[in-house]
Amino acid sequence: MARKKKDVILSNVQFFGIADEGKAVGKTEDGQVVFAKGVVPGDSAEILVLKKRKGRIEGLLQSITTYSPHRVEPACQHFGTCGGCKWQNLDYATQLQQKEIVVENALTRLGKVEVGEWLPILGAESPFYYRNKMEFAFSCKRWLTNAEIKTGISNAADVLGFHPAGGFDKVINLEHCWLQPDPSNEIRNTVRSIALEQGLSFYDVKKHEGFMRTLMLRITTLGETMALISFGEDNPDLRKPFLEEVQRRLPQITTLLYCINLKMNDTIWDLPVHNWAGKGYAEERLGHVVFRIGPKSFFQTNTRQGQNLYDVVTRFANLQGHENVYDLYTGIGSIGLYVAKNCKQVVGIEEVAAAIDDAKVNAQINGVDNVQFYVGDVRAILTADFAEKHGKPDLLITDPPRAGMHEDVVNMLLELAAPRIVYVSCNPGTQARDLSRLAAKYKVLKVQPVDMFPHTHHIESVALLELI
Repeated sequence: MARKKKDVILSNVQFFGIADEGKAVGKTEDGQVVFAKGVVPGDSAEILVLKKRKGRIEGLLQSITTYSPHRVEPACQHFGTCGGCKWQNLDYATQLQQKEIVVENALTRLGKVEVGEWLPILGAESPFYYRNKMEFAFSCKRWLTNAEIKTGISNAADVLGFHPAGGFDKVINLEHCWLQPDPSNEIRNTVRSIALEQGLSFYDVKKHEGFMRTLMLRITTLGETMALISFGEDNPDLRKPFLEEVQRRLPQITTLLYCINLKMNDTIWDLPVHNWAGKGYAEERLGHVVFRIGPKSFFQTNTRQGQNLYDVVTRFANLQGHENVYDLYTGIGSIGLYVAKNCKQVVGIEEVAAAIDDAKVNAQINGVDNVQFYVGDVRAILTADFAEKHGKPDLLITDPPRAGMHEDVVNMLLELAAPRIVYVSCNPGTQARDLSRLAAKYKVLKVQPVDMFPHTHHIESVALLELI
C-alpha cells in the first residue's frame, strides 16, 4: 500500500510583496519563492506546501509568527469571505508602494524595458466607495463560513450580494459594502426587503429557476442612480407590483430598468432592456466631457480616478492642436473625446458595436465633430490602407484589454511609426511584453502608474513612447 505523502511545512517565510488573486509573495530562508493567501507584506509565517512548479511554491497559511507593521483592521465585516477586496488588511500607503513595485518589476525584469523616468503612483483620494457600478446576485442559498458549516446549519436562505470565489451557486448576504457610495447599500437592502415581503423566489443557479436574479447599480457623481433588475421568470403579475414598490420606496433611483433573463448565464448583453421609469440612461462627467451611459455601456468604474488617468494621458500626449490622433480600443470613445479639443482629429477603433454607438452619441452630446469611430477588431481594421485613408498618426493612443495587443497590431504600429505613442494598460505584464516588442523603434520616456482599484491587485500603467 502506497504511503501517504508527508506534509511539508516551511517555517519563517518572510513575505515582502503582493501578487495576483490576493496572494502575497515571500521567500524561505534558503531563497525559495513562496506564494500564499492570508498574509501581507511584512508578515513572517509558517506555510504548508501545496505544490511546487517552475521555481515557485504555492502554499497554505498555517500560522503567522510575526505580524507586519503594515497590517490594519479591515473596515468591512465581510472581508476575508467576500473576496471583492483583497488588501483591506494592508494600509493604503503600502498598497500603493507595492503596486509601484509590481509595475516596475513587470517592465524592467519581465520586459527588459528601459524607462527614462518613473513617475510616482497616483493614489485614490479615498480607498473606499470608489466604484460607480456594482452587480449583485440573488440566491436561495447563503454562503456559510467554515464555523457555520461545522454547526450543521442549513444554507437555505434568500440573500442578495456577491458570489464568493469558488461559490457560483451560493451568495454572501451583504449588509454593508464599502465599494460603492450612497445610496448603494440602502437600495440593495431595500430591494431585498421588498422581494422578501412580497414572497418572491430568489434564483437557484443549479436548478435555473427563481424570479429575482440580479441587480445592477450605477451611481454617478452628478447625482444620478440607475438600477437594472434582472428577472429569472417572465411574470408580469409579480413584476409590476415589485417594480412599483421599488419606485415608491426608493425615489433616489433616477432610472429604473428591467430585463427578463431565461438563459443559463447572468449576462445581459444579448437581452433587451426595458425602461420602467426615468430617462433610460445615466449621465456622468469626466473633466470637460459629459457621458451618457446606458445599462450596457462600458465606462471607467472609478470616476474620479478615471479623470486622473485621462489627465495623465493628456499630459503625456502634449497635443498642440494640429495632430492626427489614433485611439485604439476606444470603447465608448472616452479618451478620444477627452483629448479631441486639443488636436485636429481623432480616429477611434473598437470591436464592440454597442460601444461605438455610445461613442457617437457622446460625441454629439459634447459637440465634438472632429472624431470618427470604426467598429471592428483593431487587428483587422488598422492597416496600411486605413492609414492612407485617414492620414499617418502624429500620436497613437492604445488602451487594450488585459491580454494586451496582438502581435500583428504591434507590428502595424512599428510600420506606422507614429512619432509618439501613449500606452494605457490594465495589465503591466502584457504591457511589458508589448513595450519590449516596440523597442525595435521606440524608447519609453516615462511611466505613470495609477491606482484605479484600491484593495485589489489591479493597477493601471500609462507609458509614453517616442520614436527613436
